[in-house]
Amino acid sequence: MKPLLDVRGLVTDIGAVRVVDGVSFHVAAGETYALLGESGCGKSMTALSIMRLLPDGGRVTSGAVDLDGQDVLALPEREMRRVRGGRMAMIFQEPMLALNPVIRVGEQIIEAVALHQNLAGQAGRDAARDLLDAVGVPDAARRLDTYPFELSGGLRQRMMIAMALAGQPKLLIADEPTTALDVTIQAQVLEVLRRLRVERQMGMLLITHDLGVVAENADRVGVMYAGELLEEGTRESFFAAPQHPYSRMLFEALPRAGDGGRLTVIPGQVPKPDSELKGCRFAPRCPHAVVRCREESPDWQTVDGQRVRCHLAGQLPARLPREIVANAVSTQAMQPLLQVDGLKVYFPVRRGLLQRTVDQLRAVDGVSLDIQAGRTLALVGESGCGKTTVGKALLRLTEPTAGRIVLAGETITAKNAPVLRRRAQMVFQDPFSSLNPRMRVADILLEGMDALGVGAAHQRRDAVARLLGQVGLPDDAGGRYPHAFSGGQRQRIAIARVLAVSPRLVICDEPTSALDVSVQAQILNLLKDLQNELGLAYLFITHNLGVVEYLAHEVAVMYLGRIVEHGAVADVLHAPRHPYTQALVSAVPRIESHVGEGISRLAGDQPSPLNPPSGCHFNPRCPHAGELCRQTYPDRTDLANGHWVRCHWVAGRI
Repeated sequence: MKPLLDVRGLVTDIGAVRVVDGVSFHVAAGETYALLGESGCGKSMTALSIMRLLPDGGRVTSGAVDLDGQDVLALPEREMRRVRGGRMAMIFQEPMLALNPVIRVGEQIIEAVALHQNLAGQAGRDAARDLLDAVGVPDAARRLDTYPFELSGGLRQRMMIAMALAGQPKLLIADEPTTALDVTIQAQVLEVLRRLRVERQMGMLLITHDLGVVAENADRVGVMYAGELLEEGTRESFFAAPQHPYSRMLFEALPRAGDGGRLTVIPGQVPKPDSELKGCRFAPRCPHAVVRCREESPDWQTVDGQRVRCHLAGQLPARLPREIVANAVSTQAMQPLLQVDGLKVYFPVRRGLLQRTVDQLRAVDGVSLDIQAGRTLALVGESGCGKTTVGKALLRLTEPTAGRIVLAGETITAKNAPVLRRRAQMVFQDPFSSLNPRMRVADILLEGMDALGVGAAHQRRDAVARLLGQVGLPDDAGGRYPHAFSGGQRQRIAIARVLAVSPRLVICDEPTSALDVSVQAQILNLLKDLQNELGLAYLFITHNLGVVEYLAHEVAVMYLGRIVEHGAVADVLHAPRHPYTQALVSAVPRIESHVGEGISRLAGDQPSPLNPPSGCHFNPRCPHAGELCRQTYPDRTDLANGHWVRCHWVAGRI
């Protein structure tokens, strides 16, 4: 039987640089083929080559791409426009960039419907509404008239899926469709894709670096590195025994529950496309490489039903060892470094000519928490629940409306903000946005020390080299600009900037959300080392529960501005009691799980903090909600060992 998509010997150049080098794979109708690998390995360029959407200077120099028996590389551009979006379509990684921000989403979907289905007017609008219904968008008729910025990340991604489906494609290419989404929204989007694939018998090319997403969604897996495929096999055989050292090191870089040791880090980086490549492209980073690996490019061979390009395939040890590092921080009870009591952050809603305040948006609504020195508290929840606002309010980057913040025994007010800046700092989610692109790294590190008067001038210059070494950057990094570094290195610079003023509390706002697992492992190892060495306390804001299980000691689960469950990581994540926490934990893609096994999907979207539901805020989405839940907000119910929850159902009142 002929495959739906057949890619053979695909070679793509951008200018004089080769970005895809001899890639071959196929996708059958109704099958999901996952293309896995780090950023910069050529996954997206492979997809753009198939779609013929390469950037300026890009061209496919050799190979063939057959879609349903037709070579799309041989089609004139006019005919290709009918194929692109019609017979095959693509969901891009960032929907906010792919959607036109000044045109209503309905008009954008109707435009695609008119082009590929020849429907206009009310018929086109009805078809667009049906597409939104098909991808699970609530209140589809009203959503057609909204702009992209009015929608959540999950809804924007569903709009992109609806637009991709407008041409009724046989092949759907999904490029990192869930990278920056919460686990609950990610689960919803992936479930939509799985259902549509089965209903329409579409072939799907899924591009990702998330092994959990691959485990739950793929039928076959291809591992890509430096423009080449290194390994290919069925999902079952790949996850049972990956054969290539690169694949194994990707697995070892994943944080695992209950494993407090150092994560395996893949040394070095993916080689740049313009590098001179000889032998096996992974050899410079491979712990098993021999002389032959550096001189001779390996051919394909089959091991246990998997195709792999490695001279040592079938001869590798069963598992790469992990170095276990003991946590040097005492866990004995002590006075909390940070105490937060009843923190509230309300944003006024103003309307009318005189901009009178007509309402309050309750972003944070009565949060209390403690963090001890040398300990990590993870704050988790969906986007929009108020996590980042809590972090900014603690640093008074956003002024609190009410509440008490005590840091190192001193109550924080607007008057003693300079003291606060010395004791607490923040690592932001996107280092490229938070680092000044016009300043050299050394000047970035000196800026905070100069502003807060840390040490004498000559001491500050000496401190720069020490800080760079502390976060694992080369000595010459101080003379370069942020754009000259990789994403992981930029995050190290952001951490070095924080350490420059010797804080005791570090607030980490999604510091690894957009990083590959290999780079994420480097940052998590660094954060743990710094905590052990310096006794730092972390407030770790994230939606990645795998990272929480590895790094944090305690976890607080936040929903619509309030904490609904709190306790030790083992208690909260291994035996969650609140229905919302149970849904979060269930939605996490895991490499050990099977598709749909024991998964409790969270329906609907988080309500607006401008108009929260009465009673328990979670009651519209809760499977256990009763009349009491709709009328009264639950009190705190203490369970054991500091584990508490706010839920009438857990307390046995319903």
